[in-house]
Amino acid sequence: MEYMIEDLMEQVVESGGSDLHLSAGLPPYIRVSGKLTPTEHEPLTPEQCQRLIFSMLNNTQRKNLEQNWELDCSYGVKGLARFRVNVYKDRGTYAACLRALSSKIPNMEALNLPNIVREISEKPRGLVLVTGPTGSGKSTTLASMINNINMTRSEHILTVEDPIEFVYEPIKSLIHQRQVGEDTKSFANALRAALREDPDVILVGEMRDLETIQLAISAAETGHLVFGTLHTSSASQTVDRMVDVFPPEQQQQVRVQLSNSLVAVFSQTLVSKKKPKPNEYGRVMAQEIMIVTPAISNLIREGKTAQIYSAIQTGGKIGMQTLEKVLSDLYKAGTISFEAAMSKTSKTDELQRLIGNVPTAGAPGAKPGVPTSTAR
Repeated sequence: MEYMIEDLMEQVVESGGSDLHLSAGLPPYIRVSGKLTPTEHEPLTPEQCQRLIFSMLNNTQRKNLEQNWELDCSYGVKGLARFRVNVYKDRGTYAACLRALSSKIPNMEALNLPNIVREISEKPRGLVLVTGPTGSGKSTTLASMINNINMTRSEHILTVEDPIEFVYEPIKSLIHQRQVGEDTKSFANALRAALREDPDVILVGEMRDLETIQLAISAAETGHLVFGTLHTSSASQTVDRMVDVFPPEQQQQVRVQLSNSLVAVFSQTLVSKKKPKPNEYGRVMAQEIMIVTPAISNLIREGKTAQIYSAIQTGGKIGMQTLEKVLSDLYKAGTISFEAAMSKTSKTDELQRLIGNVPTAGAPGAKPGVPTSTAR
């Protein structure tokens, strides 16, 4: 049976899904609340798969795909949704992953973001990083921060994205959105030009290389508020990644620049809920928050990033929190399971300490894998 790409997109939106996967020899797959499941469609032939994919592309995009064998773009269906599209080759045939993008920019309350996120978005200058693995909601968090500025301040906001995900309507701010591959050749090119375009706020969709990172730091140093993303899983790892991109002889200078310009790092991940209610989103966000205090600034400058975690642990009064503290709180509230919490941490001992003792199977009154309280 022949069907259109729009039919599959509609199925993704109606099921509350986040991603659609197309590949030859398999039915289309949809990811809902983090779980990937096949649709009831017949497996796609290579020809059907290519037809569905090519129906989303213009002539220039098709040419780029045929030359490079990979393509990033976006595709919108009026009245339904926009999708971020990545096309690639799989054993000689075309395959694609489509990420559904919300047409409505969520506010901070809807995302249950801590109040400190709003406070950081109200800073006049500096570098703010939102990090985490692919699909952890980085773009959504950033969009809520940009939207907060748009609703409350008269600023010139400039975004550089690949591709554009959320489309902003100017409210109080003037907003220009540039897409890599359509409006600019690269992130670095757009950032170099940005400093001559009188921006107050700059959003760098992805800080991929040395030049982009250097330009983002420089923009933050020269009085702009700069937002960016990295694929790192903790605040200390984020600092190390940014420094390690540079040659050894430049790393100390970069540490000094970062210690002066970095304002905050939000490292986030999405965790499956234990028992989501009907029509409720099946995952909850857990976010590590580092605010750059004078003490953390010194640790960055001196290259003592291993001590940043301890500084976050003791910074609760000003809004800091470790990922393990958040996972522990979500577990204790009954929102996530013990297994889900443990799957998201690299510090299992620390999380176990916060949660309590886990009795071994067979212990009196113990349920396997269920922690008991350490309270006396």
